[in-house]
Amino acid sequence: SSKPRHVFLVDGSGFIFRAFHALPPMTRPDGTPVNAVYGFCNMLMKLLRDTDADHIAVIFDSARKTFRNDIYPQYKAQRPPPPDELIPQFQLCRDAVEAFNVPAVDLPGYEADDLIATYTRQAREAGADVTVVSSDKDLMQLVEDKVVLYDAMRNRELGLEAVHEKFGVGPD
Repeated sequence: SSKPRHVFLVDGSGFIFRAFHALPPMTRPDGTPVNAVYGFCNMLMKLLRDTDADHIAVIFDSARKTFRNDIYPQYKAQRPPPPDELIPQFQLCRDAVEAFNVPAVDLPGYEADDLIATYTRQAREAGADVTVVSSDKDLMQLVEDKVVLYDAMRNRELGLEAVHEKFGVGPD
């Protein structure tokens, strides 16, 4: 395969939560909630339509328990579970990604952030520019010369200056 020029890494879990909270409740005829699926698909369609990326993947969290829980059992213990109406929508969003013929990636024991950071490093080592599609401020530490964070809901790209502006320090 050819060397990647522009890699798009979509924080699928973040996308689902953003879509869920941005849209009013919707259900399909059998009562299954679908507002997150609807918003997720719309955002993904727009991304696919507008991007010049030659490599795209949507990265998901695989479960709530990760290697960090083995190190520190209280890791994210204070975080509430997702709302009941959101739970059936996770798999529907994964199914949608596959229907769009885009790789859906997860790895048991790791968060989407871990995989995004690893793929970002590997893509940079291969010489590609990277766009991380997420509004998660934890991922701002990945920003560098050829790596930007793209907030799809605000249609805003965050580079080195934006990170410095927000935190008063650079990503490194």
